[in-house]
Amino acid sequence: MGKFLKSRLGQQIVKFGAVGFLCFFIEYVALILFRETLGLPVLVANTLAFVISALVNYILSITVVFDADKGANKGKQFFVFFAFAVGGLILNNIIMKLGTMAFDRFWSRSYILVKPFATGVVMVYNFITRKLFIEKKREKDE
Repeated sequence: MGKFLKSRLGQQIVKFGAVGFLCFFIEYVALILFRETLGLPVLVANTLAFVISALVNYILSITVVFDADKGANKGKQFFVFFAFAVGGLILNNIIMKLGTMAFDRFWSRSYILVKPFATGVVMVYNFITRKLFIEKKREKDE
């Protein structure tokens, strides 16, 4: 395990996890604030919180986590990142909708419990898509 954590991929996963935790905290707090303070519907509050978190995640992903291709077209890179983020948002909202449909009858704030699960599923999706499309391609001999 120690050898893996010292590897390039292991380091990326650790950084991705730290950034993901920070972004989850931002998204979770924003979701609760939008829902409880502004009274927004769960999916609207979730979408707004997700967008805020995705912006922070984008900045940290290209500056801290992945070895982003500095020569890449930034507009294209941003578009690809957010195209995949929309996929993550759709997946997140589907899980939130199904989860709250199942559990709201037991607790009207079930979204608070469903959100961490939805985020965990989307985190795996995000790592794979960002690794494939943000990181610069390495030469085979590196």
